[in-house]
This record gives sequence, C-alpha cells and structure tokens, in this order.
Amino acid sequence: MTSKYVYFFGADQTEGKAEMRELLGGKGANLAEMANLGINVPPGFTITTEACTYYFKKKKKLPPALWNEVLDNLKTLEKVMGKEFGGKEEPLLVSVRSGSRASMPGMMDTVLNLGLNPDTLKALSGKTGNGRFAYDCYRRFIAMFGNVVLGIDGEYFEAILHRRKTKQKFEFDTELGVGDLKMVIKDFKALVKRKTGKPFPDKPMDQLKLAVEAVFNSWNTDRAITYRRLNRIPDDWGTAVNVQSMVFGNMGPSSATGVAFTRNPATGEKKFYGEYMINAQGEDVVAGIRTPSPIDQLEKDMPEVYETLTSVYKKLESHYKDMQDIEFTVQENQLYMLQTRAGKRTAAAAIRVAVDMVNEGLISKQEAILRVPATQVDQIFHPMVDPGVKKKILGKGLGASPGAATGRVVFTPERAMELSKKKERVILVRMETSPEDIHGMSVAQGILTAKGGMTSHAAVVARAMGKPCVSGLGELQVEPRKKKALLNGAVLKELDPLTLDGSTGQVMLGQIPLTQPRVTSYFRQLMGWVDKMRGLNVRANADTPHDALVAREFGAQGIGLCRTEHMFFDEERILLVRKMIIADKEKAREEVIKKLLPIQRSDFVQIFKVMDGLPVTIRLLDPPLHEFLPGSPAEIKAMAKQMRIPATKLTKKIDSMKEQNPMLGLRGCRLGIVFPEIYQMQVRAIIEAACKLVKKGSKVMPEIMIPLVNHVNEFRVVRESIDAIAEEVISKSGVKLDYKVGTMIELPRAAVTADEIAQEADFFSFGTNDLTQTTLGLSRDDAGTFLSYYLENGVLAVDPFVSVDQKGVGSLVALAIEKGRAANKKLHLGVCGEHGGDPASIEFFHQLGLDYVSCSPYRVPTALLSAAQAAVQTHAS
Repeated sequence: MTSKYVYFFGADQTEGKAEMRELLGGKGANLAEMANLGINVPPGFTITTEACTYYFKKKKKLPPALWNEVLDNLKTLEKVMGKEFGGKEEPLLVSVRSGSRASMPGMMDTVLNLGLNPDTLKALSGKTGNGRFAYDCYRRFIAMFGNVVLGIDGEYFEAILHRRKTKQKFEFDTELGVGDLKMVIKDFKALVKRKTGKPFPDKPMDQLKLAVEAVFNSWNTDRAITYRRLNRIPDDWGTAVNVQSMVFGNMGPSSATGVAFTRNPATGEKKFYGEYMINAQGEDVVAGIRTPSPIDQLEKDMPEVYETLTSVYKKLESHYKDMQDIEFTVQENQLYMLQTRAGKRTAAAAIRVAVDMVNEGLISKQEAILRVPATQVDQIFHPMVDPGVKKKILGKGLGASPGAATGRVVFTPERAMELSKKKERVILVRMETSPEDIHGMSVAQGILTAKGGMTSHAAVVARAMGKPCVSGLGELQVEPRKKKALLNGAVLKELDPLTLDGSTGQVMLGQIPLTQPRVTSYFRQLMGWVDKMRGLNVRANADTPHDALVAREFGAQGIGLCRTEHMFFDEERILLVRKMIIADKEKAREEVIKKLLPIQRSDFVQIFKVMDGLPVTIRLLDPPLHEFLPGSPAEIKAMAKQMRIPATKLTKKIDSMKEQNPMLGLRGCRLGIVFPEIYQMQVRAIIEAACKLVKKGSKVMPEIMIPLVNHVNEFRVVRESIDAIAEEVISKSGVKLDYKVGTMIELPRAAVTADEIAQEADFFSFGTNDLTQTTLGLSRDDAGTFLSYYLENGVLAVDPFVSVDQKGVGSLVALAIEKGRAANKKLHLGVCGEHGGDPASIEFFHQLGLDYVSCSPYRVPTALLSAAQAAVQTHAS
C-alpha cells in the first residue's frame, strides 16, 4: 500500500497513467491518460482505491493524511483554473465521481456542481451573465447532493420539479425560467430540512468531504453489490473518487453534453454511435430523463465541435486499440472530454469488433480471442421474433439491446424478482430504469422504458447482460402504483403477455413465437482462430438427436454425456419403465425389458448417425428407480388404473422403494449390480446400434460410462457384464467395433482410489455436479434455502454449482488425474458436469491437463472460446 492517496491530472501536471487503474480506478487512470495524450480534459485529482479500502477497514474513517493531500491538490486546482473553491468572485465548482478499476456503469454515485451556495451562486450568475444557468446548476446540485449524500429519495425532488412544470404547462426542464427555478430551489431546501431535520449544508468544504464519503459508501449499496455479484467483481477492490473542475453543458444553445461509442455497441459496426443533448448536463443523457439526439445531428448543430470530437475519438480508439465509450461536454462551443473506457457491448458486437480490428491490423488474433467475453457468447444465439407470424404492434421505440423476449408485464423490480422465483418469465416495464432496478433487470427476460436513449442506463445495462431492451418509447405512460401502463390507446396490466424486439424497437401484444438467429461470418472467423489455439476438446451433453445435431453444428467434438434416463420420460416409454419397476418377478421384468430394447436401440442409432466419426459417451441408468414413479395419491390412482392393478398394491410398492436419502441410495452402478438386466439391456442396445451402423459404413465410437462407482470392485462387476455382452453382439454381427468402458468420478472415495479404478477403466469423466454435492455436503435441491445468503454475505465468493470449487473439489480432481494417469498412461480424462461450460472452471481444467470438457449444446461456443483463452493466457505467461 502506498503512502500517497491523491494524484493530480490535467494542466501539464498529470501524475497518473492508464496502467495505474488498480490504484486510480478506470476513470481516474483514463482521465490521466487522456491528459497525457494532450486531449482537453478539465483538470482535477483522483483519490485512490486504497483510500477507499482503508475507509471500510477502519469502520468508515478516512486515512489521517488524506484530507491534507486533498487540500494541497485543491490549491493546485484553484491555481491552474484561476478560481477559488467557495470564492465569492470566481467560484470553482467541482464534480465528485466514482471510478472502480472495473467498469460498473451507473452503479455508484456522482455529484455535480459541488461548491454552490447562496454566495457562490450569486458570483456564478454575475460572472457568466446567465442567471438561468446558475440557478439551474444550483437546483441540480441540491437534488443530487440530497439524494446521493443525504439519502433522500430522488423521486421527491423529481415530483417538486414536475409540479412546477405542470403548473407552468411546460414539457421540458429547459423551459423553466429564473423565477421558476428559485421556487424549485426553495422547495428543494424545505424538503431537505423536512427529511433530515437540518438545513442544506452551505460550506463548500463540508460539501466536499461529505460527497467523498458518500461516493466511498456507494461501493456498498445494494445495487453495486448485486452488480459485482453478477459480474464476479471482488468486494475488496473499492472505488476511487475523482474530483474534477466543472464544465457546463447547460449554459445555453452553444453548450451540450453527450455519450458516444467509437463503434456501434449493439452490432459492432465501424460507425460513430452516440447521443447528446443541447443545454444539458451529463446525467441527463445517461439517466434517460429526456430522449437525446443522435450524434450525427451534432455535425449540423455544432460542425466545428463535431470535427474535433471525431478527431479525438479516432485518436482514443487507435491509442487503446479497443472500442471506446466516451463522455463529453461542450461549454460555449469548447469541447471537453470527461471520460473514456472500453465500451460495454453485446457479444455480437464484441465478436465483430475483435475480428475487424484484427483485419485492420490493430490487434493480433490472440488478443481478439481474449477480447470476447466467453460468458457472453451465448447471447448471439438469442431468439428473434418469427418474421412469418402476424403480430399486433403497440408501439416502436429505440432498439437499445438486440434480441427478442416474451413474458408477462411487471412494473417494479421487486415484482420481477418475486415472479422469477416462481419460474415466471417477465418483461420489466418502467418510465426509466435507475441503478436501483438492477436486481429486477437481472431476472427479467427483457426491459421496456418510456424514456431514455441508446446510451441510457437501461440500454447500457441490458446490453451488458445480454437482454433485449426497447427504450425511449415516448407514447408509453407507466403507472406502477396502479399496476398498468398506457400505450397508444392500449392498456397494459400487470401479467399481460408482451413481446419485445430489442433490434427493431417494436413492442407487440401477446407472446409472439421466436426463432433462433443465424451464425455470422464474423463468428465463424473467430471460431476458426479458436480451434487453432485451444488445447482442450469440447464435447456436449446431449440426450436426443436434435441436441446432438445442435452441438455438432456449434463445433462439439463428440458427446461427453448422454443421459439414458432422459430417454424414458416419453408417455409410452414411462409406462413400460413403470411396469418394469413394479414387477415382482424377474420374468415379468425381463418381458418389459424386451420391449424397451428396440426402443433404446433406435435412440442410439439416431444419435450415432448424427455424431458419425465422433465419440459418444453414454451413461447407463443413474437415478433411483422411484424417480420414475408418481408421488401424489391422484397420480398413483391414475397409474394403477392405467396398469390395471389395485391402487393399494401400487402404493405399497412405491412406499417400499422410498429412501431417506435417495441421492446416496440405490442408484447408479448399484442399480446395475442389484438389477443387472437393466444395464444388460442398455449395453445390448448400444452395441447393436453401433454394429448396425458400422455395417452401413459409418464410423461409430461408443463409450459406455458406469455411474456412481465408489469402489473398484463395483466397476469390475459391471464391466465384466458389459464386455461379455459386447463381445457376443460384435461376434454375431461380424463387424469390427472398438468401444470404451469408463466411469464417472463423482464420489470422493473414487477420486482418492483413482489409481485402482484406472487399472480397469479406459476413461474417467468427472461428474462435478455430484462430486460437488458429496465433497461439500451440499444438496443442489436444498442448498437454495441458504446458499444465496452465503453468497450475499461473502461466506462463499461464488456458487460452487456454477463455478468449480478449486480448493476442495478441484483438489480431488487433481488427485484423481495424478493417480489415474500414473496407473494407466492411456487413460482419457474429461469433465461432464455443467462446470464444463463455465469459463473460470474451464481455465482450471486446462491447467490440470484434462483432454476435454462437456457442457450443454448452447454452451459449446462458450466452452470452445474459454479453452482457447486459457491456452493463449498460459502461452503468454
């Protein structure tokens, strides 16, 4: 930890640079870098992230030396600006903004126009000769400070402003005159006194200290914590604070503020993209309070400013070699840059930008692979509205985040959370979103707002989350308290079905059928580079020919897990399975199994056809048999009638099969040992299907996987049976067929004795779902009652069922790999739990030297990219 807490930037006195983002935060480091590049940045200083971490460690006490450093830098700022903080002649006003090392748009707090009080207000008005501008700044400052620092809900300030506009019959804030603003300010101050019991603070130095502490505190607001959890940002990073001299976009028609991207953040197209507002301040644009103008219009409104801005954005993109998200202010035709950062973008945009930049010679192919967030790749497979279906379009806003979504209308984030827990798909409808809505946005299928543009909070956050969003639908009137909205004569009530198209901006009544998008040439080009650089193979978990086909099209190198139990839940098949389970005599059970054999064989034929030339790992029946039986009295009665047996007899049979802990009961290989005829039928079906296709010239590579092996003797017993049947079928067929027999490593004892099992097995596949349960003593089905609490309160950093527990479960995997390979040099090793599609887990598995990972079909591209990223990073280090 350094002893220096404050770094100056601007006016040829810059102390920082881009590489110092861990200390200065992203915003502070990039402000310093822009100043170093000679770009016009309002001077200021950055309070480091170390000051923030100290503040929280010491129970919200600032470092002893900090404030003296702040005062020294404030004096330097006064000198370079020729103004005085709190001065009555040339008052210096500042903004106080957050700045984490990781971009967290809108999640933390900002205060603008700080330093205003009745004296400095008078001086500002007199110096600029613009009383309306001065009073507009003051009302903004009171509202922001009151909300951010004093904790007063912003809706109270907005209500006062709205009442004044309504009384005067004004539509926009800019129509309010000095007299109106004075009344608003008076009402604002009365509100502060009423809510806090104290008058609004007038001393600029008190304002500054309170604002700095408030920005630090915003690191731990509910919305910031939620955002960090969703994006896996460590809680101990803290935020920097940037204190910067104010420039004003609200000084009249020659002033403006805007947000822009150097390329389109939704599509990746190489075209300047953004919005601005004349006579406004920066928060007006990102907050979505008014709908701004597209950036192209700036060329007509302020041609010289636009020319300068174009030069600056090109310089920044060339320097950072990445798409930039920039904020700027124009004060009386003079351009100032307030921020640059790597722009948030959709997965489709990330892919196109990365590929284009390689083709433009800006970055290498390796860098391009690292530029695309693996966690977002599945976004490009988001559905679209079926173009062939008739639809009733209620309105059209701005297509702010691509993709389509259907769901039931809700008007509050709390209601969205409530319904999502009941597995309901919802569309969150708001006048505009704010950072407080993050929890509801994260569970909604799509987001619709009446206000805001392409760079509003709703748009930026939705794009980062990969969710469809339509914003700026001006005709939409939302009345959350009445649980309804009005749109072009239509009344939308809570739970009404609605469809959004975030690409076109269309809002449609009802749940419109959706279709899957096509893969782009940019995606194919990127994945071509991925295939050349990755070390791990990627297979898919697929139980049907359709899933297998999808997986193959996405680039899977085989099937790593085919769960045979999923094939039995068809209405016709489940009846046969149930007859087999309740059969009291072996002969009766064998009669049913004879009927199941051709069905299973047909299943495997179809899957082998799709995966011609690629390995298919088939897991023999794993779950306990009672999972196939009904549970409620009504269901038992219906089944008894269907099977023509007394309900009492069926109930007795079901009760006799119940277990206290079925996950650790009669399942997996234990079933195959106690009821060998089940596994024998499945093995015969697999080998017969393979031989049938081999005769037709297909290349079939079956791998038979025995589940839940705990002891090497279990494996030996089942394998002997498998080999006997396989040899019999192959011999009768007169073909040559190579097959493998292996096991899932999903119990701690199996991992610890992997050397014994490896001597008998051809492959291991780590079933990390069950291995996590049995290692941590956690049930996936029951842990939900407390696991969320653990995550929210920092007991666990990540959900162990989402990202593998590297120290616990990972150590067992590493041990099993070491022991297994020592005992069997030819042992093939993979992972077939859903961790096989998690980027952080894939990096870990790459380091362990596994041969492949397996995941659900739609996560195959994510896994392929993650594998390539792991290889590139390993090579770089």
